[in-house]
Amino acid sequence: MDPQPEPVSYICGDCGMENSLKPGDVIQCRECGYRILYKKRTRRIVQYEAR
Repeated sequence: MDPQPEPVSYICGDCGMENSLKPGDVIQCRECGYRILYKKRTRRIVQYEAR
């Protein structure tokens, strides 16, 4: 059995409310119904190798 994926936090583009969505959820703010959500920035250090 595969482990359940964790919900990801998104910020509403209209009201700024934080929403947690799981795969398969409708992409819509739970407060105002706005359909543009922005993914929160990660605190993990991401480094790419230049070639």
